[in-house]
Amino acid sequence: MLSTQRFLIGAVRCQRSSKRLFQTSASRFGDYDVSKWATVDPFTMSEAKPGQAQNLVQGEWKNAGGASRTIVDPMNGEPFLSIPDTKGTHLDEFCDSLKACPTYGLHNPFHNVHRYVDMGQVCFRLANALHEPEVEDYFVKLIQRVTPKSRAQALGEIVTSRKWLQSFSGDQVRNLARSFGLPGDHIGQQTCGYRYPFGPTCVITPFNFSLEIPLLQTFSSIFMGNKALLKVDEKVAIVMEQILRLSHVCGLPKTDVDFLYSTGPDLNKLLLDAEPRMTLFTGSQAVADKLAVDLKGKIKLEDAGFDWKILGPDVPDSQQERDYVMWQCDHDAYGFSGQKCSAQSMVLIHENWVKAGAIEKIAALAEKRNLADMTIGPVLSWSNDKIKAHIDNCLSIEGAELAFGGKPLTGHSIPACYGAYEPTAIKVDAKTLESDKNMEVFTTELFGPFQVFVTYNDSQTDDMLNLIERIDARLTAAVVSNDVQFINRVLGATTNGTTYAGIRARTT
Repeated sequence: MLSTQRFLIGAVRCQRSSKRLFQTSASRFGDYDVSKWATVDPFTMSEAKPGQAQNLVQGEWKNAGGASRTIVDPMNGEPFLSIPDTKGTHLDEFCDSLKACPTYGLHNPFHNVHRYVDMGQVCFRLANALHEPEVEDYFVKLIQRVTPKSRAQALGEIVTSRKWLQSFSGDQVRNLARSFGLPGDHIGQQTCGYRYPFGPTCVITPFNFSLEIPLLQTFSSIFMGNKALLKVDEKVAIVMEQILRLSHVCGLPKTDVDFLYSTGPDLNKLLLDAEPRMTLFTGSQAVADKLAVDLKGKIKLEDAGFDWKILGPDVPDSQQERDYVMWQCDHDAYGFSGQKCSAQSMVLIHENWVKAGAIEKIAALAEKRNLADMTIGPVLSWSNDKIKAHIDNCLSIEGAELAFGGKPLTGHSIPACYGAYEPTAIKVDAKTLESDKNMEVFTTELFGPFQVFVTYNDSQTDDMLNLIERIDARLTAAVVSNDVQFINRVLGATTNGTTYAGIRARTT
């Protein structure tokens, strides 16, 4: 084995002698003029001036041999975007591109080591670009055009992505590849462990966060030397296409990421043919289950999330604190019309909060949401018929009652393929959910502006904890309380992907 000293000397020599892939783009540092890299205009994109999307494969932006499909404007149903319809032989070059990537990746601790620092420089430049007001406004508008949400929600994606990129500027990408060493049994022997890439990888992301999720997940892959094939939900993929174009201006090699527009079945065929060594999937549970089998377990998943929140027995004396808790409940359930994996699906409300008017306060906040400022908007994966059927199914159970909402939105041009519903909540007692059949109905995830209120009292705390234990897909959770004993009791009896605790606890 090489000693640490000899390894570092070798790394320095490698860095000095390696060809720098980023020099050309570095000379353009600071040149973020939108007109020089953007290929669609979100401010004018319409049926009269449709946007044109393209695939990226082996470093070239391409159409799919002229085949295309149309994406409609989610606010009015007009066709406003043309995307490649990639299938058949046009998938072959994507398959060839993945297979051409060696299993040791594009870089690793002994190969092209300069790329770790170079990736940090790309992050630095891209974060700077997203600080530019013109660039920020461009992506806020583009996000809103394809996933109608409030400016605050759209801007939140950009701010989160920008901060994340800032955190990986400089040496931080290299720090991700930190190795370890252990002394051996005798002089001259030691064990060293290194973080190696998989090589060819695939990233599949959903519609609800068109910038934040694909950017963070794809860059995480290429940081470690992987080649990434990126497939974003076609309704919103244009956002990530434009980010990739800006990334190339900031120095990212065009061959690091392939970008594909295709249907789910066509992508599935490509994955079976290309056999990426690891796939990262974020989306529905049904698709996740299928991919896990098709890819023989070579996949990491984030699928469904039925997320709960508990309002504990202690109601703050401060009206300001109570108002904040109610605002957070509204925000967690109905921000971006409830279309988040971490959206609040069920609130277990102690009777003390009910007496304090919690349900009425949340209803008043939800009533203020409107289409004009996009604080409520189209539901992109559930139609009105499906939403109504689920609400009716819940209300058919004895003891359930409509707390507020329950009606389709009016006065809009949202196409029928998407849902458009008022923020809705159904109230039920904890005892009603003792039945497994009732529990299955109320814990069905409606990916839209819908939540369930479950009321309980002190004598039902154990029942409440048993109820939580029976919930599947516990992605995020919140324990809203300042009572340390209550918080510890709940935390000790529950498991979740992420749990927030304290009087300002949240799920999103």
